[in-house]
Formats: sequence, structure tokens, C-alpha cells
Amino acid sequence: MPTIADTAVKIASRASILIGGDAIQSFSDGTTESDVCNNIYEDVVQSCLTRTRWRFATNQQQIGRLTDAPTGRFDAAYQLPSDTLMVNAITVQDLPIKYDVYGNKAFCNADSADVVIADYIFRVTEENWPPYFILGVEFFLASILAISVARDGALGSAMELKAEQQMRKARTLDSQQQTTRKLNTSRFIAQRRS
Repeated sequence: MPTIADTAVKIASRASILIGGDAIQSFSDGTTESDVCNNIYEDVVQSCLTRTRWRFATNQQQIGRLTDAPTGRFDAAYQLPSDTLMVNAITVQDLPIKYDVYGNKAFCNADSADVVIADYIFRVTEENWPPYFILGVEFFLASILAISVARDGALGSAMELKAEQQMRKARTLDSQQQTTRKLNTSRFIAQRRS
């Protein structure tokens, strides 16, 4: 379980330390490290959150139908939750339906009586991040700090490589937080028997 010490400032501070920079006390403490982190931190976090369908950052919510219909191609517009970073699925009666996202709305052909559910990625607070994700974010921050603060492109590349490796490990660990899906082999067997 993440510790209480996992705040935005602590994560950014550890990223700075990874490149040999100074620890930061706040995003406004006047150091070069804090200035860079203040400007890029949220962009890096949202980018990392939308890289995959993280189980810890996925939510479901019934979405409300809007009175104004889309101009074309779809019959209905639904308001997405305000904390949506990326939509993963729109379902009706647990079945995925075709949709497109336009701004903060989902357009689809659901009937007015349907209960429409959105599965989406949202901005999780740092205290709810698992350790494997925290480390990936720290490495991505360190790759940017290496270039902007340490002015070391090789170090930046090395940190970016470590970040990519950590995110691969993180995806593997995160995928274990759901029931293992069974492969339907009946069509393979039927093909072999024909």
C-alpha cells in the first residue's frame, strides 16, 4: 500500500534526486528543479495515466443523456464525468456499443430508455497510486529533469529507457488485478475438426 509520503512534491523531489539534483520542498520554492516540476508535473502524470487501462485509475459511472442531439452520424449525446481523462468503453446492458468522444461528450446510438455506462480513466490522487506506477512517473520526470536541469541528454535518454521498462513491468503487475480471462478455444477446435 502506498505511504502517506507519496505526494506530488515527494514524487517530484525523488525524481530530481534520481538525476543528482536537489530535493524540492514545494513546487514554488524558487529552485530550478521546482520550477520545472511545477510546469510539467501534471502533464507527465496525465500522460502516464492514459498510457494504458490502469485498474487503479479506472472508474465506471452512469452517464446522462443530453437534450441536444449530435449534428450527424449519432442519435444521442451523453455528458462524460468531469474527471474523465480517457474513455475506455461505453456499454448498455453490459454490452459495448459504438461511440465517439467529442470534447467532454460521448456520441452514440443508445435509446433514451437505455442505461448508458462509461468506463473511463480518471486522475487518481498520488496517495492512491501503487508503488509500481509511482516509480514509472518518477523515471519519466527524471528524464525531463535530466535534460532541462542537468542539461544531460544521455542521462535523459537513460531515464526515459528506465521509465519505459518500469511502465512495462507496471502494466504486467496492474493486469493481475482482475479475473484472468479464459481463452475461448471452441472456434479453434471446430476449425480443426472441419
